[in-house]
Amino acid sequence: MTGTTGITELLLSRIRDVADYPEPGVVFKDITPLLADPAAFAALTDALAGVAAETGATKVVGLEARGFILGAPVALRASLGFIPVRKAGKLPGATLGQAYDLEYGSAEIEVHAEDLDADDRVLVVDDVLATGGTAEASLQLIRRAGARVAGLAVLMELGFLGGRARLEPALAGAPLKALLTV
Repeated sequence: MTGTTGITELLLSRIRDVADYPEPGVVFKDITPLLADPAAFAALTDALAGVAAETGATKVVGLEARGFILGAPVALRASLGFIPVRKAGKLPGATLGQAYDLEYGSAEIEVHAEDLDADDRVLVVDDVLATGGTAEASLQLIRRAGARVAGLAVLMELGFLGGRARLEPALAGAPLKALLTV
């Protein structure tokens, strides 16, 4: 399969809709069938590694938890370092944290600040862009660690939730690439 249409069709064919999960009225986009298909997973990894090359990234940040699954092979394919951004309290040693608001309440993410420096251009990788809260916090965290944001790349953007508009100020001109928009 070649070209944008081919990869779009391949990826869409491997994402399963699960009705009423995690609560009634929600249609969950399950990527586990895509991950189980080596050809689809390789095509996804190649596409995201291409984004890393286009943006001039020097490191890839993956957001907990599915961003780890996607980001680590992207970093490996692109010959870049991989940095996990985790929920607060999950990383050992000294960390730098960033709090952010959720629909009901708040959360915090952390990174090992010594893994990033002023020479780094960081591509953030995640599975889904929804409202953009976690992604926005990750961009703030990367800058607070002293690195530059190269961009944000996601498998799928849920366009109806407005995450892209929320992220535009935080991206400050860095690209946002969604392989699929639903």
